[in-house]
Amino acid sequence: MTLPKKSSPQSGLPGVLLINLGSPDSTSVPDVRKYLREFLMDPRVLDAPWPVRWCVVNLAILPRRPVQSAEAYEQIWTREGSPLVVTSRNVQRELQRRLGTSAVVELAMRYQSPSIESAMGRLREQGVANLFVFPLFPHYAMSSFETAVARAREVAARVAPEMKLKIAEPYFNDPAYISALAASAADYLGAGYDHLLFSFHGLPERHMRKANPGHCMASANCCEAPGPALRTCYRAQCFATVRAFVEAAGVPADKYSVAFQSRLGREPWLKPYTDFELTRLAENGVKKLLVICPAFVSDCLETLEEIAMRGREIFLEAGGQEFALIPCLNEHPRWIEALETMTRAQLLHPAE
Repeated sequence: MTLPKKSSPQSGLPGVLLINLGSPDSTSVPDVRKYLREFLMDPRVLDAPWPVRWCVVNLAILPRRPVQSAEAYEQIWTREGSPLVVTSRNVQRELQRRLGTSAVVELAMRYQSPSIESAMGRLREQGVANLFVFPLFPHYAMSSFETAVARAREVAARVAPEMKLKIAEPYFNDPAYISALAASAADYLGAGYDHLLFSFHGLPERHMRKANPGHCMASANCCEAPGPALRTCYRAQCFATVRAFVEAAGVPADKYSVAFQSRLGREPWLKPYTDFELTRLAENGVKKLLVICPAFVSDCLETLEEIAMRGREIFLEAGGQEFALIPCLNEHPRWIEALETMTRAQLLHPAE
């Protein structure tokens, strides 16, 4: 693979920065604690005042949670390291191969390594003047998409102030993304199933109301109402993904449902909860269940351990017989193709 030669920032060389969420550097308790501290102290994740956030994180969560999380990470860790980071690096390399010398592609994690600072530094050294920032989150949420964008802007202003940034929009209903998602699930759907469960990462209901005051969670069908709120409404974007997917994949209306996973704490989160839905489906006679997690483009703790392991156990114990997790897009050829399509479209129109 040939990378563009280094040049000055004034050369106009375009760049692409892929940003995923992140992972501990290892399964050791200290590394997991370090990751959780950075993640949970982000005010866009735990949006309480700093003194309250500090007390919750350092006095209530970090004394015990890192040990539990480290054990969970050990169950999914690979020889190469974190599945999320390993997969993301492979995607970066494949996208760079496809784009060739037309752009420099870098990868960063919002939390931990590789950091946004280090990626920005490498881009600046390569002479990148126009940067397309691509958060690998299909749906808008202040605890994922927004925090990645805010951090990229903050770091760029400090590390490469001359660099012009163009930010990707959430691509929850982009035809290339939906097509890739349907292609990645085709073999599983074709093998037959009783029910398909869409499990999205959950958010506190408070986050929804904060993103769109007076609209989100204001009524039972608020997500069906068209309008500007869709741009920052995570729940509505999730449902839009589901509608586009079932149409593309030909899933019957009576064979799927939607749920939200990974809740933390006692406050209300988006419902229905995935663990409750797994039990309900089994108790209602579903024997062969497929689960897909469209909010994640790379398999990670939330898919491999929470769903494929614990979720499977919940479903089988409740009376289900067959359970399969449809893998995330990961390195699927159609996903790489979709990334190339979306990226090239943006590179044709550099930031102003």
